[in-house]
Amino acid sequence: MFSKNKPKPEVDIEQHELLENAQKRIKQKKRLFSHLVIFLIGSVFIILINKIFKQGEAYDWYIWAITAWAFLFIIHVFNVFITHKFMGKDWERKQREKLVAKQKAKISELQKEIETNFPISNFNKKKVE
Repeated sequence: MFSKNKPKPEVDIEQHELLENAQKRIKQKKRLFSHLVIFLIGSVFIILINKIFKQGEAYDWYIWAITAWAFLFIIHVFNVFITHKFMGKDWERKQREKLVAKQKAKISELQKEIETNFPISNFNKKKVE
């Protein structure tokens, strides 16, 4: 009951990655929906400022403000739903593997170049003499 050797539940690494990825996606979608709510409330507020306070009566500036904000919201939607599908965890993993393979290839080329230019046997002969 009070022992220090309690069995610890082991979470598989893949399960842990899946949980982290799910939490990130939930956070992204939550931010997107809060952006939508703020956009809707902000749009109504901008229209009210223009109509009630008669700001820019000759020119309806609120249309441009709401259009610009809508464009930013569309970019946010694009990033959450479309870009994430193409550049998600699998894409990151593949890119990481490609970069590691390139680095290993460069290291092996450098090692071959060093071995041809400075053979180990020459160093051993110089040390013996």
